[in-house]
Amino acid sequence: MLLTGCEIIMEVLAEQGVDTVFGYPGGQVLNIYDALYKNRYRIKHVLTAHEQGASHAADGYSRSSGKVGVCIATSGPGATNLITGLATAHADSIPMVAITGNVPMELIGTDSFQEVDTIGLSIPVTKHSFLVKSTDTLAFTLREAFRFAKSGRPGPVLVDIPKNVQLDKAEFTPCAEVEKTPDPSPDKELLQEAAKLINECRKPVIYCGGGIINANCSEFIEPLAEKSGAYGVFSMMGLTAMDCENPRHLGMSGMHGRYAATKTLTEADLVIAAGVRFTERATGNKAKFAEHAKIIHLDIDPAEHGKNIDAHLKIQGSLRESLEYLLDNIEKKENPEWDREVNGFKEAERKNMKITDSLMPWNVIEAVNKKASPETNIATDVGQHQMWVAQYYKFKMPRTHLTSGGLGTMGYGMGAAIGACMATKRRTVLFTGDGSFGMNLNELATAVSEKLPLTVVVLNNKRLGMIRQWQSLFFENHFMATVLDRATDFVKLADAFGAEGYRAENMDELNTALDKAFSMETPCVIECIIPSDENVLPMVPPNGSLDNMIVK
Repeated sequence: MLLTGCEIIMEVLAEQGVDTVFGYPGGQVLNIYDALYKNRYRIKHVLTAHEQGASHAADGYSRSSGKVGVCIATSGPGATNLITGLATAHADSIPMVAITGNVPMELIGTDSFQEVDTIGLSIPVTKHSFLVKSTDTLAFTLREAFRFAKSGRPGPVLVDIPKNVQLDKAEFTPCAEVEKTPDPSPDKELLQEAAKLINECRKPVIYCGGGIINANCSEFIEPLAEKSGAYGVFSMMGLTAMDCENPRHLGMSGMHGRYAATKTLTEADLVIAAGVRFTERATGNKAKFAEHAKIIHLDIDPAEHGKNIDAHLKIQGSLRESLEYLLDNIEKKENPEWDREVNGFKEAERKNMKITDSLMPWNVIEAVNKKASPETNIATDVGQHQMWVAQYYKFKMPRTHLTSGGLGTMGYGMGAAIGACMATKRRTVLFTGDGSFGMNLNELATAVSEKLPLTVVVLNNKRLGMIRQWQSLFFENHFMATVLDRATDFVKLADAFGAEGYRAENMDELNTALDKAFSMETPCVIECIIPSDENVLPMVPPNGSLDNMIVK
């Protein structure tokens, strides 16, 4: 059938199973938006307050559902506003397709109104970027974008579509949803050697990263830990790979990781690292990272092998196949001495924990945890509150934790929470700080317009807390540009946006506010007044190790 480019876009989105797109209209996508109007019965468009919010929403939609998220923006400033969201998704390997409009092909390179080199800007922060030069190739290119986004190591893909390509007509043949390219099978000889190492070791650890979540294979982690006698240690992106109630779950390791997790990783004699990148925040001083252990590195992306840590075994290929093989081919064993040693680390961790009934960050997080179901989506922005959530929230199910790990994008949380809410139709909680919330609080308007069951918990310490913490510990208390003390009234702000707003200065007020918030199916903001000088501890200093961990 003969269709315009805009009609082809709608048909391809529908055939790829896209039911929701996030975006903001503009001159070079008006024809696409007209097509969206005509297809509103099968593709829902969510109008965000800003294109960055649209990109973060598509990201959150993808993380919570496992599907490819989609966002749309016009040329020029619309496209540039997507860049931060694309970079965020790229750093955390999140499958997304971003569709941008551009000026007609004959005007590209003439500095016409709202023209920008979208491809040049996006290449460094996407898995791939396409400029569609002909309507004849549009359907194929869009399908390839979806295939690229979800195959291998996932990531965001941008498709830039000039105005003439949107308007011209071409023959369109319907197709089925594209399948991801099959992951390569791992080397069986290397897996046999890995199984042998696991059988021979006495202090095993399974170190899980976001690759486990992206590959949908978290169900192997608990049985593998039980069978091998290993303990689970997690990067921030891999936290939901194992039920935190399992006694073998030690929590996040690294710069702001739990003491027991970091100590266990340091003392291990074997580390099964699955879907992790070994970034400097996770490893600290690389020379001292798991220095007593042989490391088995399982990853879909061969570029990660040896990039940061030189593993004893580098096994590239399907994580699912690798974990399934190891589970089937290792011996069932117990390591009682290792158990006693790790229990000692847990006890040392408990002794360092502060216990108080006041409105402290961990008490706020625990209060939300008690109200929320295991299926509740938990989003965060970036900063101290992000680390406290990673340390203290008891995640029980995969894909319930949405946070910007690799890029550390302040302002990520509102868009991501909206996307997760839209994808799962479940209650979502956003933990944010007064600094991060200020970045993209305009998206509260989107949450209200969509009538989402979204609860925003603002941990207000009147500071840019994480930067202030570094200034306190490493810059001789030179508090430059980190003391906010803004006059913003978050309760009145919530009311102005059409949401409910509450302020809590003690635990009784917080619990009352949470009861009200969780009884509503519409957005709510709860401002929690917390101490201004509370630090996230423990902390391993930059390029440090367990030897100089700050615990008090």
